[in-house]
Amino acid sequence: MTTTKTRITELLGIEYPIIQGGMAWIAEHTLASAVTNAGGLGLIAGGSAPIDYLREQIRLTKAAVDGKPFGVNIMLMSPNAEDLAQLVIDEGVPVVTTGAGNPGKYMAAWKEAGIKVIPVIPSVGLAKRMERAGADAVVAEGTESGGHIGENTTMCLVPQVVDALEIPVIAAGGIADGRGIAASLMLGAEGVQVGTRFLASEECQIHPTYKELVVKAKDTDSVVTGRSTGHPCRNVKTKFSKKLASGEMNGTITPDEFEQITLGSLRKAVQDGNLEEGSFLCGAIAGMVNEVKPAKDIIEEMFAQAEELLSK
Repeated sequence: MTTTKTRITELLGIEYPIIQGGMAWIAEHTLASAVTNAGGLGLIAGGSAPIDYLREQIRLTKAAVDGKPFGVNIMLMSPNAEDLAQLVIDEGVPVVTTGAGNPGKYMAAWKEAGIKVIPVIPSVGLAKRMERAGADAVVAEGTESGGHIGENTTMCLVPQVVDALEIPVIAAGGIADGRGIAASLMLGAEGVQVGTRFLASEECQIHPTYKELVVKAKDTDSVVTGRSTGHPCRNVKTKFSKKLASGEMNGTITPDEFEQITLGSLRKAVQDGNLEEGSFLCGAIAGMVNEVKPAKDIIEEMFAQAEELLSK
């Protein structure tokens, strides 16, 4: 069994079946082009960033990858999703991944433009809907992931999604080394999406404080906030995230207050390294991420280890 030739590498025209997570405020052209140039699929995060900024990010990535494929992640909840959906067509982006919602209404236009569409899904039900809507593949994302999460674990979700669909499945959540890739392939996935491991890549442009939190995190340094608002998010444990979690739990922070306190908190983490008011989103696997190195080294090491395990 080879780890590097799957329906995903074929579909996307990449060397290794690995997608870098489209992490809001984090995934920009430097990181995306490094991952693409290393043989994976780099993603630019749409988030709710201004269209002009995203157009520039797309063009900078294009210039850096010399015709190799890359993608844009579109959060369907964001106020400018409509404009973003058009921007990726105008700029000839090869791949779109989507989160937080149903991309159904954009699907026909994207397919017509030759864009490969890969929704991120937390459940079998949504995965089936996406396949019916015309998705090329799906990312089955377990609750171990950083940022917005569902409740099902990667280990439980991936094989059920694989059984339910004809299109290829990409596993996400808790994958940071070759063992995670090998396990994902054993569960029936044909590729992986990795976010947290790339936070500790040299090319990732987050604040040094953020990087340090990820590298120093232990296995228990993960906390979920936002359950009371219906939008749970996984963070690194800091005084701020612990205060939010306990306030939600004991009712001293109402859902409205929570929304107010966390407004802009991801930007404060990414750009300012602000420990007092920043949300440092990060997966539960951070305890296994111990050093910063180039994206290319991360990818090659992970696949060498997976290859070795699977050849046994």
